[in-house]
Amino acid sequence: MGVHTGRRGLWDAVTRLTASDEEVDAEELRDDARSSGCQAVAEVPERSLARVRGTLRSVTLQPRVDTPALEADLFDGSDSVTLIWLGRRRIAGIDCGRRMVAVGRMATLDGRRVMFNPRYELLPAGSE
Repeated sequence: MGVHTGRRGLWDAVTRLTASDEEVDAEELRDDARSSGCQAVAEVPERSLARVRGTLRSVTLQPRVDTPALEADLFDGSDSVTLIWLGRRRIAGIDCGRRMVAVGRMATLDGRRVMFNPRYELLPAGSE
């Protein structure tokens, strides 16, 4: 069994060396989310309460019927979820590249996964 584990470890190392930077980053994000007790975005059922962790890939201001909405795409290595704060133009600390935890109800809007007005925790830079 130890030999099999050793070969698997070697295979993982070779696979990691040949993977693209994006694949390695996604794997690290998945591992980070799993080790912190968060759910994978790709595995969260529709309309269920979820706790997800990842990196913000984009932050935009979207007008929605006379109400501003701050939107941020959170990527956890498995999939992305768009976090939408209605009535907000800016939230301090919500910037591209920022790592965070978000808690809210998962929904689908125009074919994409979303959470409206999620609670959030900003993580310090370099947190694992």
